[in-house]
Amino acid sequence: MKKNKVPSDIPFYSFIWCFGIMYFALILALLYADASYTSFSEIKNALNDESIRASVWLTFQTCWITAVLSIVFAVPTAYILTRYNFPFKRLFDSILDIPIVLPPLVIGLSLLILFNQIQIFDKTIESWFAVIFSSINKVLPENWPLKFPNGITYKVPAIIIAQFTVSCAFAVRTMRNTFESIDSRQEDVALTMGCNRSRAFWTVVIPQAKFGIMTAGILSWARALGEFGPILVFAGATRGKTEVLSTTVFLEISIGNLEGAVAVSFLMISAAVLVLVIVRFLGSTNSQW
Repeated sequence: MKKNKVPSDIPFYSFIWCFGIMYFALILALLYADASYTSFSEIKNALNDESIRASVWLTFQTCWITAVLSIVFAVPTAYILTRYNFPFKRLFDSILDIPIVLPPLVIGLSLLILFNQIQIFDKTIESWFAVIFSSINKVLPENWPLKFPNGITYKVPAIIIAQFTVSCAFAVRTMRNTFESIDSRQEDVALTMGCNRSRAFWTVVIPQAKFGIMTAGILSWARALGEFGPILVFAGATRGKTEVLSTTVFLEISIGNLEGAVAVSFLMISAAVLVLVIVRFLGSTNSQW
């Protein structure tokens, strides 16, 4: 019996490789465009600018705080989603993804309305925070280096909240994938050996999830670094006060300093590439374990 000749796979491979390489080339072209437009002297000049240095310092401070907060909230949230069944679980899970799919400016506007229009006991949330921060400042020593601002909106806390709102959603997704890869039977065995649920969580689950936690924290940090829309609306872009690197790019473009904007952008690109390298390294290390 004559065998039917199998058609060649060359057209199929050509098709998929063509589109993959085209998108890869686009990303390389973007990186090349930024690298070719700036130079070390431009980057040095940008870093010599006092306002940009303040922006760099504030960016790294807020990003680290956001990353830590994202982990603190993402770990228990993702654990609930992977280990428990409860009514409206799918709805709960879907709502957690809203910050990822919403337009950034809408998130900033929603935060602005939440803190300044929604009232609790005849006071807005903004007013309550102003009272709380004022009370804390009175308790602190006069020479205390850090004082709380008189509110949230258009101040440094607004930057952290805007970053956290989006970054935590990514951290939850990462931690959910991490917990799903950990066999729940190991916890069940620990429970039969005298552990309660809390001890099993801290001694069995968390040690196995350490690489996932680090990955979630790094991704949250990177997402906070690139956040722009919510920060611009909720925190503003005041030089020396609420200016972070993403808003620095916007401010430099608005005054016609394209070279300075590209130099700052290149700093952010370098940080993003470093983060991706670390995440890939952690992923390969985790797979070896």
